[in-house]
Amino acid sequence: MRRRKKVWMVSPLFYLMALAMFLMALMSYRYNKVIFAAELTLSCLAALAVAASDILFHRNVTLAVKSAKKVLTAEEEYALTEYPLPVAVVAPAGDIVWANSAFSQSLNRGEECAGENVLRYLYPKTFRQVTEEKGAAISHGGREYTVYAARASAGYILYFIDDTYFKAVYREYREKKPVVCLASFDNREELVRDSVGGGEDSRVVGEVDTVLWSWAVEEMGGVIRRLANGRYLILTDESHVEEAKKRRFQVLDKIREIKSPNRKMSATVSIGVGRDAQSMAESERWALQALDMALGRGGDQVAVKQKGDAYEFFGGLSKGVEKRDKVRTRVIASTLSDHINSSDRVFIMGHANSDLDSVGAAVGMWAIIRKGLEREAHIVIQRSRTLAEALVDSVEKAYEEETIFISPMMAQQAMTDRSLLIVVDTHSVNFVESRELLDRAARTVVIDHHRMMVTHIKNSLIFYHEPYASSASEMVAELAQYMKASAIDPVDAQALLAGIMLDTKNFVLKTGVRTFEASAFLRRRGADTVAVKKLFSNTLDTYKQKSQLVSGAEVYKGCAIATSSWEMEDLRIAAAQAADELLSIQGVKASFVLYRTGNDVNFSARSLGDINVQVILEEFGGGGHFNMAGAQVKNISVNEARRALIRALDEKLPEMIQQD
Repeated sequence: MRRRKKVWMVSPLFYLMALAMFLMALMSYRYNKVIFAAELTLSCLAALAVAASDILFHRNVTLAVKSAKKVLTAEEEYALTEYPLPVAVVAPAGDIVWANSAFSQSLNRGEECAGENVLRYLYPKTFRQVTEEKGAAISHGGREYTVYAARASAGYILYFIDDTYFKAVYREYREKKPVVCLASFDNREELVRDSVGGGEDSRVVGEVDTVLWSWAVEEMGGVIRRLANGRYLILTDESHVEEAKKRRFQVLDKIREIKSPNRKMSATVSIGVGRDAQSMAESERWALQALDMALGRGGDQVAVKQKGDAYEFFGGLSKGVEKRDKVRTRVIASTLSDHINSSDRVFIMGHANSDLDSVGAAVGMWAIIRKGLEREAHIVIQRSRTLAEALVDSVEKAYEEETIFISPMMAQQAMTDRSLLIVVDTHSVNFVESRELLDRAARTVVIDHHRMMVTHIKNSLIFYHEPYASSASEMVAELAQYMKASAIDPVDAQALLAGIMLDTKNFVLKTGVRTFEASAFLRRRGADTVAVKKLFSNTLDTYKQKSQLVSGAEVYKGCAIATSSWEMEDLRIAAAQAADELLSIQGVKASFVLYRTGNDVNFSARSLGDINVQVILEEFGGGGHFNMAGAQVKNISVNEARRALIRALDEKLPEMIQQD
């Protein structure tokens, strides 16, 4: 026999409070008749309100029960009463008007629950999900249920399915689902080369092996096998990957503590993880893609890939070690020549708001194709948006008889299925000069030096990506030496040299040995450094804008931040130059310039190498290099963007400083 209890609309405490108010009023009768009258009136009104609420509630429950009885016949009520699953009939507001014995036993410890509100068992949002959607999961009394609702004239009939066991089995399945990880010893060759000989090289490699094996077996609960070329295969499960994510893959820090014998270089590894795959083969394929993504972003990081090209990145805060192979460049040059020769015409396209590097690399490729390989070629550019107008004008003046630069619309009309599109200085579908032309192209080649982004161009014939190169112009200058060096005239050499000088800030940042080799080649081909310098000259208005940005900057945690709420011509150029200028201030390790274009805010960031500005601007959908990056945020004010940047710096800088 189930115990019945009084069902209160309001707590009995409210009745006691009304009684207390009445007693207090009686006590004040002897001292002040006016106060007595006021308190008596208030206490009576309170008592009436509590009583009226209780009466109305019972009336509502009675009507709901009568309505429920109209819906349920005696046989149906008996069937639901004996139904093995918990069932409750509730009013539209959630008041329980009827429940079977299974409901009372499972969810209410055998007590009568008619008159209570179902929100005791469901959160308000969950109740809406149950009634408006197709069920919802809840937890109550240590058990898990899935609740479904059927519409009735009295309100709803709720069915509670106890699926605690099945959910526990599913969780265990998810947690124990195998995951494939691939690890790569990024700078093994460099560390061995940096060793003094003897057993020091094997000592460094052995320490890395020990840390990886300990992490894979003890912390990840998996197995590890050494592959060729400094790579490792790790098998673990979802639960251990989730724990490693919470610790932000501390194995990266442990590996980084391993130094070369002369303490000049730290060991680094990159790890690709394939999560939530349907099979082990798919997980391995995703792990390989994730590892390629991590290496393309400069190494020393973990990339976790899941369904739908969803990536998560951890680490990537240290400087990369230059790793480039001239053999690969020669193979790329040969393959690219074959694709060009099999095309009816070639279109070369850079990124939106093209700069000297984008246009310089495009001019270099045009010279190789048009003059060296004697194929029809055009550079696709939006003249109204380019930041390298002086370079465009000088090239057009030098080749008056050629139609070098065309608009994206003209390119789309002239493109055929046999045409080849070469994208330079970007690999993201979101940053190209014309997304429509990219989608139209059946055959695509990518030549870029920026760190890998998730939105990279897929299914390209050649994806020539060198994140350790200083610029796209440097990469094209190297290709020219293997394809047709004689095709590079002084005008073309100056365009390529201007691109190199822009991205290296006059050979200060991200400059390697091959950067100087490429520059020396261009100098031999007739590049005039004075003419190149003139391409960087500014108007007086641009110089004033740059000065205003620099003078209004503030320093926050070693980062110079300058903002501009006005819109002016050539503001993009002034912002980039201001970001460079701010790095010359003492104590400044990185600079950020924020400026408005329409309803959007653009970021231009620079670093001397202590802070990875690419990782910071990735929070805003941007990208670039360790030392130089940019981003654009839509429909936001400059002040809101600045506050968001401060939050990103607060989050990222401590980890970078600790690592440094």
